Amino acid sequence: MVKIGNIELGEFPLLLAPMEDVSDPPFRAVCKEQGVDFMYTEFISSEGLIRDAIKSRQKLDIFDYERPIGIQIFGGDEEAMALSAKIVAATNPDLIDINFGCPVKKVVCKGAGAGILKDIPKMIQLTKAVVDSTDLPVTVKTRLGWDDSSKNIEEVAERLQDVGIKALSIHGRTRMQMYKGDADWTLIGKVKDNQRIQIPIFGNGDIDTPQKALEYKNRYGVDGIMIGRAAIGYPWFFKEVKHYFATGEILPPPTVSDRIEVCRRHVIRSAEWKGEKLGILEMRRHYATYLKGLRGAKEFRAKLVNAPSLAEVLSILNDAEINLSAQNELLAHS
Repeated sequence: MVKIGNIELGEFPLLLAPMEDVSDPPFRAVCKEQGVDFMYTEFISSEGLIRDAIKSRQKLDIFDYERPIGIQIFGGDEEAMALSAKIVAATNPDLIDINFGCPVKKVVCKGAGAGILKDIPKMIQLTKAVVDSTDLPVTVKTRLGWDDSSKNIEEVAERLQDVGIKALSIHGRTRMQMYKGDADWTLIGKVKDNQRIQIPIFGNGDIDTPQKALEYKNRYGVDGIMIGRAAIGYPWFFKEVKHYFATGEILPPPTVSDRIEVCRRHVIRSAEWKGEKLGILEMRRHYATYLKGLRGAKEFRAKLVNAPSLAEVLSILNDAEINLSAQNELLAHS
């Protein structure tokens, strides 16, 4: 049984990676329905929380059906991180996660996210400040290092554990790689093999098939896998991985109706949570993957991206379900 503090996550948990502008409550809801074991919010700026910024506060929204769930924060100032941890704790998540992995320039230039990988002593100080400010379990997500010459994750993992974190998620790239090239899980496996490491180690990066998930589980011995991009527009991935682990069989892909129904629920939740205009706007990134690989989907994607209202989006989805089901059924039997 994998545990973070007192949180039980099962024998080999699948985690939904925190993704900016993706891992919001509507998206988390559809992933939860498809078997994810643990989820995180989008990362939240510690400075934004202290300033009472509306967007940062809205990201604190969590719901009982999502549990267990962690709220992820980032920042480069000890006092701000400690104070934001107290603000976060008041919303009663199951844990607090610190983002030391985001490679985006606007985050890095503030000495936050993966920017901290150039100053490991400060990374440890920031982590200790958060751990000391809350009774909740604190976890960390980070990368292998800043660049190829500073892949120091083995040392970093020990030092983070020593200041009290309860689990560590490692993305198998450096900051300089961003999301390019292949994720290297070799060092993730070495961290897990370190006899000093007692906390759960979760691997992240490039898990895009059930077969690869099982291969990396067995090869690197991690306690669980964190999945990000493979789940965008395809929340069925969690269920498919679990089924493959249990049976060695690949589940058939979701039908056109399955895809449209989940997309429909997703966009309705998005409009309810963010307001219709913003909810529809932010769904645009998901349509291509919900309809990926379906013959005839291109025209419907274009219509969905340009639809001005929820009613029109739902009408287009209804038309897409009828037309794409017919086209793809014919294709399957041809």
